[in-house]
Amino acid sequence: MKPGPQGAYSPSIEVANLQKTFQTKRKAAGMRGSLRSLFKPEYSLVEAVRGLSFQMEAGELLGFIGPNGAGKSTTIKILTGILHPTSGEAKVLGFVPWKERQKLAYHIGTVFGQRPQLWYHLPAIDTFMLFGKSYELDDNETKKRIAFLSEAFEIQDLLETPVRKLSLGQRMRCEVAASLLHRPKLLLLDEPSIGLDVVAKQHIRDAIRTMSQEEKVGVLLTSHDAGDLEALCRRVIIINHGQIVYEDKVSNLKRKFLTRKMVEVRYAEEVSPNFSIDGVEILKVGSYGVKLRFDTTKTPVDAVMSNLSQAGELVDITVSDPPLEEVIAKIYQDNRPGMRT
Repeated sequence: MKPGPQGAYSPSIEVANLQKTFQTKRKAAGMRGSLRSLFKPEYSLVEAVRGLSFQMEAGELLGFIGPNGAGKSTTIKILTGILHPTSGEAKVLGFVPWKERQKLAYHIGTVFGQRPQLWYHLPAIDTFMLFGKSYELDDNETKKRIAFLSEAFEIQDLLETPVRKLSLGQRMRCEVAASLLHRPKLLLLDEPSIGLDVVAKQHIRDAIRTMSQEEKVGVLLTSHDAGDLEALCRRVIIINHGQIVYEDKVSNLKRKFLTRKMVEVRYAEEVSPNFSIDGVEILKVGSYGVKLRFDTTKTPVDAVMSNLSQAGELVDITVSDPPLEEVIAKIYQDNRPGMRT
């Protein structure tokens, strides 16, 4: 029998003073050191998560981001019950994840961008039907749910194709759809857009936003892509070295730290080597393209785009945010570690 959530579960996630420490074996230099390590190994402690505390409300879309090694994935694994914390407390939909992992699994969906859950050599429809059995859905209910999700994620023509033959973007749409098969109350997405092109990212973002609105699914999103935050989340938590360094609305993050934009432009005709725009830093000028950078607080986006279009016939244009690592460095420079609102 499918277990129900324990009582009222708002907020969806409650984390208090969460700590996770790993013990790693030290490597000694040289042959003698290697032999000594073999018989008398020495260990060091690595704090992946350090005193983490936060809440996530039911139905909220929360960004949970940071650079590699920040502790994002470790935290997600604790919240799904894969890892036990060293100390601290956490509840997800009223369950203690590492104690009630099997019960919790009926009410959450998970997608780990680099760890697919779809069977590689089978059509996605087979994995969907298997998941239906696992979540104790009858076949008719499973088929109705698949029909609904395949329309929402535009995967009707992909379900009968072996997963190995799908593009990365197509596969990821199927992955997210599969995680929603059992109508979870909470979706934990770990790097869902990693490796995807611009169009594929937009498809994923649109589908996630639609499902959140229609089914009131809460989404905890980890990503290296600031574009995911802008498209999906209202609030963001940034962690580094296992600690929260920033917590605020995404709109405030954009206003304070995502003001610099990178633009790459391709023209139909050759570009002048003396190409310039007032208030814009020109990084590179090629035969048919230009790469530039500007600060939106000093130079309006509309003005830059207008100047670019007047310079010639545009073939392609890409606007991107600075790397997340650069944003976090800026937060530290502004003396804002631990800043929370």
